[in-house]
Formats: sequence, C-alpha cells, structure tokens
Amino acid sequence: MRPVPPALGPLLLGSALAAASHPAIAARLGAGGAQRPLATGRLAALALNHLVLAATGLAIVAVLGIGLGLIATRPRFAAFRAGIDSLAALAQAVPPVVVVALALPVLGFGGPPTLLALVAYGIMPTLRGTVGALDAVTVEARERAQALGLTPAQILASIELPLAAAGLVDTLRTALVLAVSVTAVGALAGASTLGTPIVAGLQNQNIVAMLQGALATASLAFLGDAALLALGARLRRA
Repeated sequence: MRPVPPALGPLLLGSALAAASHPAIAARLGAGGAQRPLATGRLAALALNHLVLAATGLAIVAVLGIGLGLIATRPRFAAFRAGIDSLAALAQAVPPVVVVALALPVLGFGGPPTLLALVAYGIMPTLRGTVGALDAVTVEARERAQALGLTPAQILASIELPLAAAGLVDTLRTALVLAVSVTAVGALAGASTLGTPIVAGLQNQNIVAMLQGALATASLAFLGDAALLALGARLRRA
C-alpha cells in the first residue's frame, strides 16, 4: 500500500475552503447574518491581488532571510550571529498592524506598507529556519569536501545547500503562511486583498463577506503549503 502524500491533506482542505468561499455556500454558512455575498468575479480578483502581494513579500523574505542565514552560519561572521538573530526578532516583535500604521505616513496607502509588514514579520522564522537547516549538515560532510580540496564557496554550493534544501523548503512553508495571513492585514492600509471583505464586513455587519474573505485567505495558505510540501517531499527523495 502506497503511503499517502503529505501534501494531500492541505490540498484537499485548501480546495474545500475555496469551495466554501463561493457566494452560494458562504451565504448558507453565514445564515442569520447580513446576506450580501461578494460575487465570484470580485472574490477571484481580490484573491489574485492577494496572491501577487503575498508572493512578492515571500520572495523578498526568502532573499533576505536565507541570505542572512547564510551569513550567520559562515565562520568569519560567527561573532555577528547573535546580533543578526536579535535584529530579526525585534522586527517580528512589532505587530503587523502597527507596522502598517507607522508606515502609512511615509509609504502611503496600498501595497508598500503591507510589503514592509510582510518582510518584518517573516524574516525571523526564515532566518532561524535557514540556520537550523544549514547547521543540520554534518561536520563529516563538510570535512570530506574540504579533503577533496573544495573551497568554502564550493562546499556551500555543492554540499551544504543541496543537503539543506528540504529544510529550507520547510522554512519557506512557515514564511508562506505568515505572508498570506499578513497580506490580509494590508486591507487596513487600502491594499486590495482578501482582507478587504473582512474589514468591510466588520464595518457593515456583513457576515457572509467576512466568511468569504476568511475562507479564501485560509484556502490560499493551505494550497500554498501543499505545493511546498510536495516540493519538499520531492527533494527528500532526490
């Protein structure tokens, strides 16, 4: 009997949540509240904007978090490791809503303050996950590479990163879920995301629209997680 793929659970749950965000189903789930569901086209447009903004933030977080993780694990920068970690922790200590509010006067409304909140909130788990994945590479593997005459850069590229690849993908899973959730907060700054019907629903007591936004947001998180789980499983088999 073949084992169940690890991505199957999140994939099915994400698909079910996406289906539940459909206006007809959400209206039934929100029975008893205001019945003003978003049209399918409007919900899809918000989901696309949400996905683009979250993916952009995730890409920035991946570059910065993994880059800082690489620096922190190099012997020559060992003295700065604790400081780098503390700065990343400080960035995440500020709630995303506060980051968005403080950035509004400088960056204006829309995507920029949301991206800043995404980066601030996602760097620490990405940095720590990267450090953990690279630290998991055995000393013996590095020593064998050194014995073959490989330079530190070659050891990183041909030994450390391939062995740590699955761990890095797991790190990005955490960053992805954070990116999707924080992007919803961007609606407070005027960004057109799936947080928009949640904020508007709170203001107008529109329970169905709130449900649609929340369900669709969770759906994106689970579907993205399923994709990275599948990638991680593939890397572990390689």
